[in-house]
Amino acid sequence: MIDIDLLLAWGGAYKKVSAGEIIFREGQPCSFYHQLVSGNVRWVNIGDEGKDCVLSMIEPSESFGEYPLFDDGPYAATAVAEKDCIIIRLHKPTFLQLIRENNELNFAFTQMLSKRLRFKLSIIKSFGSHCPEKIIANLLNNLKAQNKNFCSKCNQLKLTRQQIADMTGLRVETVIRTMRNMHEKGGLKISRGKVYCSDMIEVITA
Repeated sequence: MIDIDLLLAWGGAYKKVSAGEIIFREGQPCSFYHQLVSGNVRWVNIGDEGKDCVLSMIEPSESFGEYPLFDDGPYAATAVAEKDCIIIRLHKPTFLQLIRENNELNFAFTQMLSKRLRFKLSIIKSFGSHCPEKIIANLLNNLKAQNKNFCSKCNQLKLTRQQIADMTGLRVETVIRTMRNMHEKGGLKISRGKVYCSDMIEVITA
């Protein structure tokens, strides 16, 4: 999102995080801007029973946990390292000063936050259909549109069935069965357990 050299020039620092480690928790105050350099981060809400509701799977070069940088509230979700990660952090006051002095960066952040909000609203809207195929297709189509969680070279989906279940609220057995049906209809391709999707998925309910 922000050039690493620029972050370092403004005092940013690298931080190593081990797989499974919590980077910050929902409800904690925010002190840093976070940007992923390598690895993957799971951005989740954790329910009372300990079940994860995955909001997003963060990939390298993406920022995460930005909302409290702007509204001074606590973190709205918990960030967990999915793999060993390297993160670059910048103190909140310095980050705010950086974007105040860079109009292009300020606009880019406004765009990014708007796209994420639109994505969330689209996912929530799809839940009302109560159709697993529509819910999964909507998620994958939105990710494709953002060039997110797909391999840019081979169109392989980088998410597991469990991660899709955690992002949609569906049972993993439902996700497996539904994606198999979508494969048979030609909406996506499954080969040796890996899922590929080169085009937007058209839901065929008949």
